Amino acid sequence: MSPETMVNHRISRQDLLALLEAGTVQLVEALPADAFAAEHPPGVRNVPGQVSAELAAQVAPDRVAPVVVYCSGPYCNRSKIAAAAFARLGYADVRVYAGGKQDWAEAGPAFDGSRASAGVGRPA
Repeated sequence: MSPETMVNHRISRQDLLALLEAGTVQLVEALPADAFAAEHPPGVRNVPGQVSAELAAQVAPDRVAPVVVYCSGPYCNRSKIAAAAFARLGYADVRVYAGGKQDWAEAGPAFDGSRASAGVGRPA
């Protein structure tokens, strides 16, 4: 697939949860570091800006395992930009979780981070 095709390879929350449960996914948040520090799904790595080859290797060391990139929600383009960068760098299976943090929060799965540990903004 071309990097442009990767931008359109979307994954649902259900499919993401299945990959997380199987332990076969590299989950990447494409939001600024402060948004990541505030709250993020467990096991996520952060790409706060442009995806370089060095940064990609740090956050997603396995070029064959699925890489799922998300950002704040369906109207945020950061995940699509980051996903295209991973694809250009030769990652074999790159997907976008378009629902992002908004969908994750609405569904109720856990968050890690300073905001989550303080119990701010999420039902107990």
